[in-house]
Amino acid sequence: MRTIVKAAAIAALMGTSAFGAAKAADINVTFDPGTVAYGYTDGYWTRDHVWHKWERPDYVEVYRKHPGAHYYEYRHDRDANMGWRGEVIVK
Repeated sequence: MRTIVKAAAIAALMGTSAFGAAKAADINVTFDPGTVAYGYTDGYWTRDHVWHKWERPDYVEVYRKHPGAHYYEYRHDRDANMGWRGEVIVK
């Protein structure tokens, strides 16, 4: 009888952790235009100097409409500095 109760408890715990993992996979990641320092047609630099390609075309428009956006209508690799302006942007 103890073995059955123990097995049931283990199965219940495994089911809970599997459900928790499935629930965690349902998290939606959204685009935060406030993290962008400079935007270009081919991607953007974040404030911590990390380059990203636009994940979705609509993120370009979201960023362009964001107050204080620094968007340039050309590819970032046009310039020798790869589009990093080096300016300190305070928000």
